[in-house]
Amino acid sequence: MDFKRYLKEYPNKEGRFGKFGGAYLPEELVPAFAEINEAYLTICHSSQFINELRRIRREFQGRPTPVYHCERLSRKIGNCQIYLKREDLNHSGAHKLNHCMGEGLLAKFMGKKRIIAETGAGQHGVALATAAAFFGLDCTIYMGEVDIKKQAPNVARMKVLGAKVVPVSRGAKTLKEAVDAAFEDYLANYKETIYCIGSAVGPHPFPMMVRDFQTVVGIEAREQFKDMMGFLPDVVTACVGGGSNAIGMFVPFLDDPVEIVGIEPLGLGKKLGDHAASMSYGEEGVMHGFDSIMLKDAAGEPAPVYSVASGLDYPSVGPEHAFLREIGRVKYDTATDEEAIGAFFKLSRYEGIIPALESSHAVAYAMRRAKEMDTGSILVNLSGRGDKDLDYVIEKYGTGEKYLEFA
Repeated sequence: MDFKRYLKEYPNKEGRFGKFGGAYLPEELVPAFAEINEAYLTICHSSQFINELRRIRREFQGRPTPVYHCERLSRKIGNCQIYLKREDLNHSGAHKLNHCMGEGLLAKFMGKKRIIAETGAGQHGVALATAAAFFGLDCTIYMGEVDIKKQAPNVARMKVLGAKVVPVSRGAKTLKEAVDAAFEDYLANYKETIYCIGSAVGPHPFPMMVRDFQTVVGIEAREQFKDMMGFLPDVVTACVGGGSNAIGMFVPFLDDPVEIVGIEPLGLGKKLGDHAASMSYGEEGVMHGFDSIMLKDAAGEPAPVYSVASGLDYPSVGPEHAFLREIGRVKYDTATDEEAIGAFFKLSRYEGIIPALESSHAVAYAMRRAKEMDTGSILVNLSGRGDKDLDYVIEKYGTGEKYLEFA
């Protein structure tokens, strides 16, 4: 599965990865999404656009981010070595800026004056507010009231950067409802606005665009690990909610003899409503304009979901992830709240790196897998830093002393 050939073949012209993806849109939005697709396919072949994006990544974002060996943590577990792709060191604290700066450039090219988005953990909101400030665009962010309370530091950052943060009080008051509200705004204001979807989800061309902008993570990581070690890791892993950080990490490794594993949030357990592990417990369905795997209630509607990590509590997953699982190239596993919290405190205490709760799910899996493997290497995409989670974690879990022991 040649990387460059894969990017050309998937998605197809209809925006499908196999049977997944597509664009299920209100009639009024069909021309708007066609305009975005045409503009993106134009600028992604423009040397001026590519060179400007490279300059932004180098001078503004601080790319490339490093690959780091967790020597102390690995030694505590056994002989298998854990490495991190440090997206927490990307400007604004997470991988999200990789596609937000690209989407900001696209908005400028199209002559749009306003960008809008949803956010769960707040990292996409912060990244888009950062891009809006950089490019001189108006910015509105929709965020569920539950997530606003959990992610107060990121809400403050968005406001300082000049974004308008709109609380969403309907339903579960989390990420799905924020997406609903942002789509409603876009439907009413699409002529002067671009809806910059925050993950590798939504109608075509957004899963493709976000994937393309995020592959910088996997391209860098692959080269860095090989330069560091002389070979590739045995396992590559990342957390999966909508799946932007994971798809950016995974795709450049598709042609390599490495195991690729996406980690979903199992939350409090397997009962519907206690988790957001759509790939593990969902079925095919359409929501928010795309066909993928989703968690459904008894009526076939999107089910209520939960995760300690606000950025993962989404009842579906990007269509490319559904496709990669169907063809057998990528596996999907889970980590519970307790496992993620344990990984959060262990990585903080033994490596001096405070991870985002989202990323902690992938770290938790890497720690569990390292025990099983005994030898070898695991490369984790540490998709974000945990500053945003500290108040919530300390209030609920204290300073985590009980999580520091190794079984």
